[in-house]
Amino acid sequence: MRKIAILTEADLKRLVPLDATAVTVVEDAFRALATEAVAMPPILRLDIPEHRGEVDVKTAYVPGLDHFAIKISPGFFDNPKLGLPSTNGMMVVLSSRTGLVEALLLDNGYLTDVRTAAAGAVAAKHLSREGSAIVTVFGAGMQARLQVRALSLVRDLSEVRVVARDHAKAQAAADDLAASLPGLAVHVVADPAAAVCGADIVITTTPADKPLLQAAWLTPGQHVTAMGSDAEHKNEVESAVFHLPDFTYVADRLSQTRLLGELHHAIAAGLVSSGQTFPELGEVIAGKAVGRSSDTAITLADLTGTGIQDTAIASLALSRAKAAMAGTTFDV
Repeated sequence: MRKIAILTEADLKRLVPLDATAVTVVEDAFRALATEAVAMPPILRLDIPEHRGEVDVKTAYVPGLDHFAIKISPGFFDNPKLGLPSTNGMMVVLSSRTGLVEALLLDNGYLTDVRTAAAGAVAAKHLSREGSAIVTVFGAGMQARLQVRALSLVRDLSEVRVVARDHAKAQAAADDLAASLPGLAVHVVADPAAAVCGADIVITTTPADKPLLQAAWLTPGQHVTAMGSDAEHKNEVESAVFHLPDFTYVADRLSQTRLLGELHHAIAAGLVSSGQTFPELGEVIAGKAVGRSSDTAITLADLTGTGIQDTAIASLALSRAKAAMAGTTFDV
């Protein structure tokens, strides 16, 4: 007889808030990707275009960790019209020693939201200038809000500018951020070029299939975190950024961003050769590659989402659940 723990979204929200520890475990995961014999297969992807649906399956094994996770992550972007969330999903946590299932994390995408926001904070920590305080975020959904909250854990922010097509949603996001981050000036900016002007950090968090961020808007010293282009058809940043002077591109996983990130579109446009090499975020964290070369450099982190992030956040959730004796346990 063995036991399997089942943890609900409510359980996981209590156990794994978006905090400094969540950022650290994701940072450590990226470091491991650059320094250890991590096994991380390509993303398994299923598209359901008639319902604007996509399902990704991600996983990774990190030597030394007792567990690994397999994540099933659907995103159906017409769901809000039906009064339903656009993302949901679950993680299955298995023993690295026996392969037996030890837990089902029924998080409805919550842990993905946390680890994605944490990755944005890690990217900004290592690629944005020290003292970066003004952030512009494209998008008004949950990830836009979480990206800013995570960023506030690694940078002392003074101002947030929210850019979104729907003014009401943008205002709601701004109000939520102002309430959750007291003392921070948060406002909606209708003109995206004006919103980018003078910002230290620009974050794109949308499922856009045409660029929202133009290369001509960027100025020396800015950092961009692009995390919405996690499918071949998605594209948030104009590919001309690759020809900006003193520009540094950093991938979360280069083999992946060549296929579905912002880099993918630059290659398709003929602006970058398919075999050109770029640093990965883990290499920058581990000191094996240079990220920001100077205060005047423009940096872009292309975050397409990796299985190692899922294993890291799932391992944190399971360890905290065991310590707190949380969830429901079944004999199988």
